[in-house]
Amino acid sequence: MTTTDRPDVLVRVARADDAPAVVALRARVYPFLVRGVATTRRTIVDPPPGEQLAALVAEVDGEVVGWVSAYRNGRTARGDTGEVSTLHVHPERRGRGIGGALLGRALGHLTALGVRTVRARVLPDSLPFARRHGFDPGREQRYSALDLRPAPPSPVAPTGVRLLRLADVDPGQVYRAEAATVADVPDDVPADTLTYEFWRYDVWDDPGLDHDSSTVAWVDGGVAAYSLVQVDGDRMWSDYTATVPRYRGRGLARLVKQAALHRAAHAGVRIAYTANDEANAPMLAVNTRVGYRAVGSQWSCLRRLD
Repeated sequence: MTTTDRPDVLVRVARADDAPAVVALRARVYPFLVRGVATTRRTIVDPPPGEQLAALVAEVDGEVVGWVSAYRNGRTARGDTGEVSTLHVHPERRGRGIGGALLGRALGHLTALGVRTVRARVLPDSLPFARRHGFDPGREQRYSALDLRPAPPSPVAPTGVRLLRLADVDPGQVYRAEAATVADVPDDVPADTLTYEFWRYDVWDDPGLDHDSSTVAWVDGGVAAYSLVQVDGDRMWSDYTATVPRYRGRGLARLVKQAALHRAAHAGVRIAYTANDEANAPMLAVNTRVGYRAVGSQWSCLRRLD
């Protein structure tokens, strides 16, 4: 446990029963992020294989007022790369050293793992804090929202394309489609390794993944494109939409995203969120055509640990 310069503030390892408070806090600071209680609880008690994740909370008078997780990045071949993820403090509790205490614990954990390059995603108004702690802003990520009232119409699949529920597709085929596409996503940390074990945990077995709304375009006996949906109550997150390279240029990304949004809306989802790197012009164009509007941004920031 760690204390700050205020004796009433405690930084400690997160527990399973912290998950509802963490989700409520995240919704206050990051209203455009959708990760429910079950997913957050699993992150705390059963983190991804190989990431050596530490989940930490800050507590004041028994109330969770801050959160951060720190882990080795499991999607890159750069074994010395780690993440400081969603560091945030309740707006009414800032200016008391809580953010700095959480960051210090997170960086200490990563240093012990042998991490040398750390990435954090930072809201624009937190960039001064990030710079003071040695992080340099690099890439901007756009967050967008789409009201699903009324429900979007169901798209018509062209000849030779079947729209399937994710639940009706073998997970190994979806994994191979992601492995063939993930390296094309603009990023300052390359996603150049993705084991099936890690993907199965991180994607397929996530408690928040909606296997019925998530949609696959099935062409020539395999996955040509797909769009994943994470759901928490009446909110959803377009987690990943991609087209296998040889099927690009046929409008399949837009097709599966529209179908997934239609299915989610009819299942009770009222608002959809998504995120894209500002350099990812193809997906930004798809989202614009579908009707998404920008609602926020974050900056990817890097720091070296020497």
